[in-house]
Amino acid sequence: MPHTKPLLSIVTGFLMFAMPVAAQEVWITPDTPFVEIDVNNRFFVIERSADNEAVISAAFAKTSRPCPPFCVSPMQVAEGVETVGELELLAYLENEVQSGAGLLVDVRAPEIYAASTIPGSINLPVNLLTVADNNPFLIPILMQLGGVQLDGGSWDFTAAKDLALYCDGAWCEQAPLAVRNLLTAGYPAEKLYYYRGGMQDWLMLGLTVIAPE
Repeated sequence: MPHTKPLLSIVTGFLMFAMPVAAQEVWITPDTPFVEIDVNNRFFVIERSADNEAVISAAFAKTSRPCPPFCVSPMQVAEGVETVGELELLAYLENEVQSGAGLLVDVRAPEIYAASTIPGSINLPVNLLTVADNNPFLIPILMQLGGVQLDGGSWDFTAAKDLALYCDGAWCEQAPLAVRNLLTAGYPAEKLYYYRGGMQDWLMLGLTVIAPE
């Protein structure tokens, strides 16, 4: 899916090539052994690990973090914004992301994104979406996402892309904050999706992750 240069310069990252495991025994659903997507001329196979002894990494196995800031997010992060699970996110990748109508957005810091992320995602750190006069990135980002700034400073988001946003999990405040910032900027709630489970749930299910080359 094509993006213009300014957005690409903000969300740079290279995605690894993946192939399905032969004789896969751990399917995603009874009817879906794996999901294949082609994003920006990069081909990915998303599947679950076939290793029945695999466990989640220690960082995501941790159950207790100080709150604030690591408080539990509500299921509905904002009115009109749909919360999705893994199957809905896979369908979103197959449809909206592959067609170019939508983006899957990892809002974590670049160095965290670089270590491990969901195939087909881009990195758009939450601090770049801060709604503040001293944030020089917000207006160019909104324009690259398809927004049109009108006279007087208001926005027309009719042609803007759908966005599915996520961070580390239900205890991570970055994705909810990114959603609220976009709503404050005028982005339509019906064009936003919140993957509440984030990386923790994705890894817990043994689904494919990638890292930069």
